[in-house]
Amino acid sequence: MTLQQLETFFWTVKLGSFAAAAERLHATQSAVSMRVRELERALCVELFDRTHRAARLTPKGRELMDYASRILDLSTELEHRIGAPEAISGVVRFGVAEVVTTTWLPRLITVIAERYPNVRLEIEEALTAELMASLHQAELELVLAPGHTRTPDLSTLSLGTVDFQWMAVPSLGLGDQTYSPRELAEYPIIGMKESSFHYAALEDWFMSEHARCRYLARCKSVAVAASMTMAGMGVSYLPVRSYRQEIEQGRLAIVNVKNPLDPVEFIAACPAGHSYSLPRAIAELAREVSDFQHIDRPDGCV
Repeated sequence: MTLQQLETFFWTVKLGSFAAAAERLHATQSAVSMRVRELERALCVELFDRTHRAARLTPKGRELMDYASRILDLSTELEHRIGAPEAISGVVRFGVAEVVTTTWLPRLITVIAERYPNVRLEIEEALTAELMASLHQAELELVLAPGHTRTPDLSTLSLGTVDFQWMAVPSLGLGDQTYSPRELAEYPIIGMKESSFHYAALEDWFMSEHARCRYLARCKSVAVAASMTMAGMGVSYLPVRSYRQEIEQGRLAIVNVKNPLDPVEFIAACPAGHSYSLPRAIAELAREVSDFQHIDRPDGCV
């Protein structure tokens, strides 16, 4: 029995198929199948019930899954705590939200390269719902995006909060008035697509006064929404820190509203189950590097 065989068995179960495990482990499907067979021969038990169309775990297979998870966890912990950083290698596929990309992501990549010189990164930028779907489907191993620290089946770390506000160009004439959802809905709204983290919260904010806003456009990119806003086309919900210079120069102005939404918390999320995985180590580096507003949690939670 080898660590490679246990890892192959673990990912076959976790991802639900030999094909998915092969992609995750950068191996052929036949190699994955062979490793599982060799593990079964080494233990003299069947781990999968192959009488069904889809392979199901046998009782012994379910029992082994718990041991395999713990063994792999200890192996990774040993590698991280005892081994030299340059001995750690591999590929980490992670997704980031646009606000992270345009702020401290380059600094994080620099720190990762310094700390783990033999680790390769594959980075994808998308809206939150798309990133989380890819994380649950094991297409990504880590996500840095808006979210909630209490997320089932995920291990999460808070990266701090970002203040978002409604903004428009001064020439649009909104002035210093404080607008209710119904009043703001009279202006053309430049929104984000439904897979954006903000979409549901903003819809609820308008619906709190039974208002239906007039969407001029729904964008996938914050930068596109901001560009349209600075062109005087409408009002959009933007991160203040990303457009502070434009506000100071008078190219954008914050629109005061009643019952504004709270700042948005960003998280680093990776699959639960491994305390000492490489994605988890990078999540902890992201927490160190992030310059978003720190959250003090009196209960000691992170």
